[in-house]
Amino acid sequence: MSGAKARVERLLEHLVRASVLERVVISVAALFASVLVGAVLVFVSGGFASCRSGLDLAGMTFCYNPMQVYYELFLGPLGHPLEGGWSPTSYRIATTLQQTTLLIFAGLSVAVAFRAGLLNIGTQGQLVVGGLATAVTVVAVDGMAVVPGGFLGAVVLIPIGVLAGAVVGGLYGAIPGVLKAYADANEVITTIMLNFIAVGLTSTLLSWRFQDPNSSNPRTTSVPEYAEIPNVPHGFRGTDFSLLAFGFAVVLMLGIAWLFARTSFGYELRTSGIQPAAAAYGGVDGKRMTVASMSLSGALGGIAGAFWVLMVHGSWLENVPSIGFDGIAVSVLAGNNPLGVGAAAFLFGVLQSGATAVGTSTSVPRELIDILTGLIILFVAMPEFFRMLGRRYVDVETTRPTRADGGDGGETDA
Repeated sequence: MSGAKARVERLLEHLVRASVLERVVISVAALFASVLVGAVLVFVSGGFASCRSGLDLAGMTFCYNPMQVYYELFLGPLGHPLEGGWSPTSYRIATTLQQTTLLIFAGLSVAVAFRAGLLNIGTQGQLVVGGLATAVTVVAVDGMAVVPGGFLGAVVLIPIGVLAGAVVGGLYGAIPGVLKAYADANEVITTIMLNFIAVGLTSTLLSWRFQDPNSSNPRTTSVPEYAEIPNVPHGFRGTDFSLLAFGFAVVLMLGIAWLFARTSFGYELRTSGIQPAAAAYGGVDGKRMTVASMSLSGALGGIAGAFWVLMVHGSWLENVPSIGFDGIAVSVLAGNNPLGVGAAAFLFGVLQSGATAVGTSTSVPRELIDILTGLIILFVAMPEFFRMLGRRYVDVETTRPTRADGGDGGETDA
């Protein structure tokens, strides 16, 4: 038993100490493994389906072609670049980048809390209240008739809307932070419960005060057209995506990475997440850092809600998609690295857009498509999950790297 435990510890230690290149190689290998497993599943499932034509093998007809499924799943979201007439501004690419943009904000929200040693499961709730605040604020400011229309109106109202979403989302994120810091309440439980409260609270406010009188659907009054984030370049027009929003998401991602690496606040945040006792010994106020990190996490969730309103719908709708929950998987897949969040969000955007492409181009049922995308996410995320687990149970500060000659690596530095 002790030998098995030692081998597990060595494996976890290797994962924790893995370089960026090694982690990328592991993720790519996991992706290929998930594709192979999924291909077998698709092929076998096709033997139980009914179809007029398919591959006849051993007296059975297999209806689904795994190669076609994965072709649509991965290349469909990119507008089929291997085919003629491909355009970088196609509708499917715009849909993929739209999802990527929103997931970058949500992934950063979760990653900030994770890096501080906190589990923010409430990004969805922070996104919901932030989105409502954005829609209500923009409509209210526009109604005051103090902001000109056109380009100048966009320059004023869009930043105001994003700021409103960030402030309200940050305040909502601060609630579980305060409860954690001063009442030792488990942030997982409080953020989950606050998700339900956010849904009920916004639904009540909508029906009581902010419902669009000209719509039978539960939604707020639409923001003025010039206050929506413009869909540029013109090839993306009508697809609810803007390169301006995507560019802002990338800049924010780089800004959070710089905050972690180059500022005292980022250093204190990371230290309090990795070694809270050492951080306290070094003079870091743990309670203040808990509230600050959860507030920043909530603000990023609120920004996701703001862009969902200003870029996608032009108003706040009651049925908000699960962008915040997807952000948890994005952050885990990225190893809570702000720069990795962009790649993970793009993978999720491809899978979500690809699922639609597979559904419209093949006869594969939606349930099987969801299983395939789930397999890919599970396989790619598991190495990072075990790496995070290893950081909790393996003392990498005192153990030396595993030797190439097969030594146990259990010696300590002097």
